[in-house]
Parts: sequence; C-alpha cells; structure tokens
Amino acid sequence: MADLSLQHRRGLVRHISIFISLLAIALAIPNYALAQSTADCDDQTEQADQSDQNCPTPLSRSLGAIKAYVAAPLHWNTSEWLYFGGALAAIGVAHHYDSQVRSHFTHNSGSALSTSSTDTLQDAVPAAALFVGTWGYANLVDDSDGRREVRTMLEATVLSVGTAYVLNYATGRKAPDQTTDPNRWWSGGSSFPSEHTTAAFAIGTVLAESGGDDYRWVRRVLGYGAAGFTAYERLKHDAHWLSDTVAGGALGAASAQFAMNRRRNADAERVSSVELTPLYRGVMLHYVVRIP
Repeated sequence: MADLSLQHRRGLVRHISIFISLLAIALAIPNYALAQSTADCDDQTEQADQSDQNCPTPLSRSLGAIKAYVAAPLHWNTSEWLYFGGALAAIGVAHHYDSQVRSHFTHNSGSALSTSSTDTLQDAVPAAALFVGTWGYANLVDDSDGRREVRTMLEATVLSVGTAYVLNYATGRKAPDQTTDPNRWWSGGSSFPSEHTTAAFAIGTVLAESGGDDYRWVRRVLGYGAAGFTAYERLKHDAHWLSDTVAGGALGAASAQFAMNRRRNADAERVSSVELTPLYRGVMLHYVVRIP
C-alpha cells in the first residue's frame, strides 16, 4: 500500500506540473502570436489597408510552425543529418554510463527508490529565469529584436517540450527513482527524455545564439550555463538518467535552431520579396526591397 501511495503522489505531482505547463503555454501562445502577426503587418507598410494584407492569424502561425517542424527532417541537409547521427551516438554513449552516474549521486542508497521528488518546480527555475529576464529587459528598453527573441524562445520551447512528452509516453522508460535498471523501457514510465533539460536548452540556445556578437560570450555563458546546470540538477535529484538529459539537450538545441532559422527566413522575406501586381490585361512581376 505504501508503494501504491508513493506512485499515486508521484503521478499527481507530474500531472499537476503538466497542467501548469500547458496552461501557461495556452495563455502565452495567442498573445505572442498575435503580437507577432501585428508586428509583421506593421512592418509591411504603415499606409496600406490592413484588410488587403495577407497577415497570419495566431492559429495559422501556430499550425504553420508545427507543420514545418514535423516536416523538417524531409529537408535536412548533410550537416543536419550528421548532427542527428552525432546526437544518437552521444545518447548511446551516455546510456552506457547511466548506472554509474546514478550510483555517483545516490551512493547506491536503497532509500533513493522510496523518495518522492519534490524538485520539479525548483529545477525549472533556471530556464524560467532566462525567459522572464529576456522578456523583462526587452520590454524595459522597448527592444523589438528582444521581443522577437522571446517569441522564438517560446516557439522552440513549445515544439521541443511537446515532442519530449510524446517521446516520454512512447518509450515508457522508468526513472532512476523508480528502478535501478536503466533498461526498463515501455514500462509505463516517462523519463526519456528530460523535459526540464529540453526546455532549458531550447531557451538557452536561443539566448546564446541570438543578437549581435559584441556580447556573444556572455550570452553563451548564461544560456548554456543555465541549461547545463538544469541537466546537472535533474541528475543530482535522481529524476533522470544521464542519457535522458543528453537526449533532452539535443532535442532542445535542435528545436531552438529550427525556430531561429524560421525567424531569420521570415525576416528576410519581409526585407525583400518577388511580387505580382495585377494590371489591365496582364500582370507585372517586380522585385521589392523594403528599407527600414
């Protein structure tokens, strides 16, 4: 009965954290997507009738991002496939050391299997601090580039964490606070990959690789430092195996690169485009360059 009660508490904590995460995402996406849609339309022209502009809606932007994300592997180049292969190799190597890393943090204590983790929210603080700090600073100095960076962080986090949840339930891996066997796959668990690490690397990578190069080292120390610390804390708190955090880091970083590439492509399209203008008995093809 004690084990059943423990499992019930663990499940309750996890479902509450998932509910809070989904609620935050549900509240945040429409506001940021609407702001982005409005900004894009404003960038196009200040004089044109808004009803004549093909401005995306929050729903269409969200669906478009998901569709592009799912189809992304179809368009990968050689370097991106090499990155994917390298990530798989790194996860495999990490899996080899799963038991040793767990023993390092738990000292093979039998009580580790009977301790319910209470660090779920605590370990989300570093990533949340990066996100809130970037958002607060961008609004404090009224920086439009900073606000776009925040929206990119949000997109990368939603896409990567959503993928992580799918993988959680598809693999069913037991966490190290549930079993001493790192090969308990398809057993009703939800350990692989680490959602905290995924979100931290999604946010941290966007912070590290966005903006100018003047303070690049500061951005990378903050971004990758917070993400790495999150992964360490999940191992220290016996919440995940080493390979869970490596997989989460790769997923978060890759999703961040995807979101940043989408942002760059969207910015390029706003700066220049090829357009067709209807004329009497024909059309005119012309190249438009918009000067900020």
